This record gives sequence, C-alpha cells and structure tokens, in this order.
Amino acid sequence: MSIGDHDVVGIEGGAPESAARCRPLRRDAERNRQVILRVAAEVFAERGLDAGFDEIARRAGVGVGTVYRRFPDRDDLVAALFEQRAAEVVASAERLARGEDAWASLCTFIEELAALQVADRGLRQVIAEAATSAERFAEVHERLGGALRGMVERAQAAGDLRPDVTAEDIPVLSLLVSSLSCGGQDPVLWRRYLGVVLDGLRAHRPAATPLAVGPLDDQRLHQVMIALSQRRQR
Repeated sequence: MSIGDHDVVGIEGGAPESAARCRPLRRDAERNRQVILRVAAEVFAERGLDAGFDEIARRAGVGVGTVYRRFPDRDDLVAALFEQRAAEVVASAERLARGEDAWASLCTFIEELAALQVADRGLRQVIAEAATSAERFAEVHERLGGALRGMVERAQAAGDLRPDVTAEDIPVLSLLVSSLSCGGQDPVLWRRYLGVVLDGLRAHRPAATPLAVGPLDDQRLHQVMIALSQRRQR
C-alpha cells in the first residue's frame, strides 16, 4: 500500500468522525433557534411586536448576536413565528375535522382560535404582518381550507350550519370575535359575542344559547368603545 493509499484511507476514515463533530453544532444551532422562537413568542405575547431583540436574547439566555445569526431582521423572526403558529392551527383544524360531530368541531375551532389570539397579544400582529405575503398566505389558506371545508360541508349536510356560510368565513369570524378582548383590557368579553356568532351560524335553533358573559352597562360600554377605537388607530 503506497503513501498515497494511506492518505486516501485516512481521508475516508476521518470523514465520518469530522461529520460527527459537526452534528452537535447543528443540533446546538437548531436548539438555539427553537429557544429563541419560544421566547420571542412569549415576549411578543406580552409586549407586542415592538419588543426588541435585546429583550428576547436576555430572556433566551443567548447573546444578541446569536439572535441576529438565526434571524437577521425582525421580518425573518415574524415569518418563522407565523409558520410555526400556522402549523399549530392547521394541525388543530385537521384534528377537529376528524371528529364525528362537524358542528361541534367547527364551534370548537372558532373558540380555540379566538382564545389563542386573545391570550397572545403578538399573534394578531404576527398574522397581520406575515399575511401581507401573498405566497405565504396562499400556502396556509390551502392547508387550512381543506380541513375547514370538510367541517363546513358536513355540518351543512347535517342541517346544523346555515347553507350560505363558507370555509373562508370561519377564520374571519374568529378574528372578529377575538378583537373584542379590547387589547386584553377585558379578557372575557369576547365570549359573550362568541355565543352570538355561533347562534347566528346555526341553520335552525330551538332556543337562544345562554351567553357566557353578562350584558354591558353604560360605563363598561364606554370603556369597550374607547379601547376598540384606540386599537384601530394603532
């Protein structure tokens, strides 16, 4: 065996060892990415998208340079969060679409999506910003639309859902209902209007569903209108 042969064997034998040394770095990078995404979601939920990378890095226990290496700018971070949350919403819709009672599944989806947006201050902003990408919106719409259309069509066939409602109406209704949390100032008010919306979706109803939250008095109505007006101006 020549020296050249030894060199070749050494290179071939050393490649797996070199690759093995690289794998932990890739795992570390992915772990850092997931930690940053989790912490960013928490920070944005509390403070909205105005929160800075310094705060995210501090709470994630990494240097701010690490955050910028994973996500060069805020748009990259928002896009990654949107994709992550969109995957969760699609998975929830697909799970519910397999339920036997399509009407109950549809109601649960509207409620769960609204509750998620009420609890997460930054989620609505993430959706609004990321949805400006036509390509990204179309991809999520295609994945979510299939599950929602299945629930809508089965609920209509069972005579539970009014026939003029489409799958496209469902996320819009959920978004409208969640907006009535007034930016978190009244975290349960939206449930009152959820009951109104769900009753309005029914094809036939023997009696009105009891509303989860009592009616507004004059003072509370004033507070709600101020909060909603301020939200529209942002």
